Amino acid sequence: MKLPRRSFLHLAAGAATIPALPRFARAQTYPTRPVRWIVGAPPGGGTDITARLTGQALSERLGQSFVIENRPGAGTNVGTEAVVRAAPDGYTLLLVNVSAAINATLYDNLNFNFIRDIAPVAGIIRSPLVMEVNPSVPVKTVPEFIAYAKANPGKVNMASAGNGTTGHLGGELFKMMAGVNLLHVPYRGGAPALTDLLGGQVQVIFSAVPESIEFIRTGKLRPLALTSATRLDSLPDIPTVGEFVPGYEASSWNGVGVPKNTSTEIIDRLNKEINAALADPKMKARITDLGGTVLSGSPADFGKLIADETEKWGKVVRAANIKAE
Repeated sequence: MKLPRRSFLHLAAGAATIPALPRFARAQTYPTRPVRWIVGAPPGGGTDITARLTGQALSERLGQSFVIENRPGAGTNVGTEAVVRAAPDGYTLLLVNVSAAINATLYDNLNFNFIRDIAPVAGIIRSPLVMEVNPSVPVKTVPEFIAYAKANPGKVNMASAGNGTTGHLGGELFKMMAGVNLLHVPYRGGAPALTDLLGGQVQVIFSAVPESIEFIRTGKLRPLALTSATRLDSLPDIPTVGEFVPGYEASSWNGVGVPKNTSTEIIDRLNKEINAALADPKMKARITDLGGTVLSGSPADFGKLIADETEKWGKVVRAANIKAE
């Protein structure tokens, strides 16, 4: 039987939509079981807190548990590799942070290429560091610190939470842009670094705001500037480094990634729900309490941030000749 042309075209158009229906249906019903969210850091830190806060919001919105699984090691690389090797079905997420951008150059022999092997889903939070000194250091502003460091080359100790960490790289970028010679002293974590800063064994640190805020409020540490591009609403009296060193910016950020080949429908569903959670006033308030700002946007926006930061920190790693421990 020969079909009329109009009927044939109608049937053909209908048939063309059939392969798309199951994928659309999966995205609409996703998730149907608990979702693993791998965090490449120990429990209790800012990265872990961000994942748990967002995971709780997603659980409430999507009706399934988002189970945080901490897999620390090798500067988040252990957790990343676990997600790279996971099935691309939307049931294994990665908490992505700035370490991913740094590690691409810091480590010589990674078993993955982050930008190739992890698909960006959404940003969550962007947080500045705070440049702060022990009160015994005779400076109160960034220009005074630069002058003091130039007058004492190699004698000012800069602590960090470890080699290749955000604070280390933020300090190295400052050294390059301000033209000062600081002696880097790496510690195994932010807490011991701050302990020695409080004790006067080191003079300056670029530290996460939540780790330092109580010491700042009690006057035990003196903040000189934030490393964000603009001032924080929660700390309006603290200037930015960029106000004195034009173009300087260094921040920590967190977001979500999934294994490559995860369907765009699932990625878009997660992106939509994460952005909706970030728009909630209570969520915004919690992020502000953590010393950050909301980092909402599309998967493409988050992918561009990762690519831009990978290029930026790669230049700093190479220029400062930083090697992974």
